[in-house]
Amino acid sequence: MLALAACGGSVGAASEGGRKMVVTTVSPITSIVSTIAGDKVDVVGIVPEGTNSHTFEPPPSAAKVLSKADLVFINGLKLEDPTADLAKANAKDGSRIVELGTLSIPQSQWIYDFSFPREEGKPNPHLWTDPLFAIKYAAEARDALTQLDPAGGPTFAASYTAFEKKASALSDALKTDQATIPGNKVLLTYHDAYAYFARDYGWTVLGAVQPKDFEDPTPKEVAALIQQVRTEKVPTIFGSEVFPSKILEQIGRESGARYEDTLRDDDLPGKPGEAGHSWLGLMRYDYTTMVKGLGGTTTALDAVDISDAAPDRAEYPQ
Repeated sequence: MLALAACGGSVGAASEGGRKMVVTTVSPITSIVSTIAGDKVDVVGIVPEGTNSHTFEPPPSAAKVLSKADLVFINGLKLEDPTADLAKANAKDGSRIVELGTLSIPQSQWIYDFSFPREEGKPNPHLWTDPLFAIKYAAEARDALTQLDPAGGPTFAASYTAFEKKASALSDALKTDQATIPGNKVLLTYHDAYAYFARDYGWTVLGAVQPKDFEDPTPKEVAALIQQVRTEKVPTIFGSEVFPSKILEQIGRESGARYEDTLRDDDLPGKPGEAGHSWLGLMRYDYTTMVKGLGGTTTALDAVDISDAAPDRAEYPQ
């Protein structure tokens, strides 16, 4: 799990010696914040990779970590309510909670869908799979970190500029390569993590197998998805590398579509310290997987620089 950044000591030692301590939640946010922070502050991610972030309940040990935080970054849009509540209950004087997602999009643009129905009151929170919003996350992180540590402002500004350049290059490469897809740009996935991405880049989300209650869909719903995949002549449907789905396997068999089971929502590729273990690596992997799965080529995406300026991250004991 991503955790204590730029510091080889314990979590308790992170706030000693005058260094500021920043706590984050899901790993894409930890990656973006760590990239902007560089070595100026200590960054601790408390949501383990491979965890369902919608149902994650922070362990008791997280309260101690949150009580030491000078700044807490969460996604918002009601993704991490239990963690946000714990952070508020244990906040030290002067600390702040920054909701990167909530700050990056007006409520009028929130998306509600089959996995996140409006009547449940929770919008789709997955802004970070869209490079345009990831850049906004980075800008909000830069501003909050600068307010926390004005002396580090030039570093945060330079890190943001570098991140924005790479994220924009990823966006441009995606637009180039998705144009090589011979048919429609359609997604049937395990989890509905690409709604904002689809809206901004011209894709269509046919559905997600994981519904609002995180249980399997009904046989009637499965039959409808099979028929839709056949009608749309979808060549590949996409499952989660972390959460295998027998339902998607069934849809693939009965519709004739290939089942690609390695797509990632927030589980970073590789290991901490490796070049691809970052938001950039995560999204390049997903985009190349989707484009190739639909019959396109990924020459531009393959050439994108995914090296990350974030320091190595140690393991946080859960």
